Amino acid sequence: MKLSELKKTLKEVVKEAIQEELKDMLYESFKSGGQTLTQTQMTPPPIQPKQQVDPQALRESYKNILGETAANFNTSQVGRPLQMNGPVDTTSPNGRLPEGEVSMDQIMGIMNKG
Repeated sequence: MKLSELKKTLKEVVKEAIQEELKDMLYESFKSGGQTLTQTQMTPPPIQPKQQVDPQALRESYKNILGETAANFNTSQVGRPLQMNGPVDTTSPNGRLPEGEVSMDQIMGIMNKG
């Protein structure tokens, strides 16, 4: 069988299968009394344009939310830094957090500053 004959045969078989499926789908939808869609149900809602936000107002709102903690926060408020010895692998299934401890004084120092 030539390639062109095979293509032609495949097209015919696929076309027949699709037509059969469509007939079955239409029959089922009419038989079940399916809900019909109107044109307004099929059209998507209109896209609302984004409102322009004043960058300065956005900056001020973030400052209010953070209580200006981020602007004043630095490593001097933490106390002694956490020392990490050796390679640290936190992403693999067998990964671990670095060795060391964070004391409650360090945590309270971070929370009470500002």
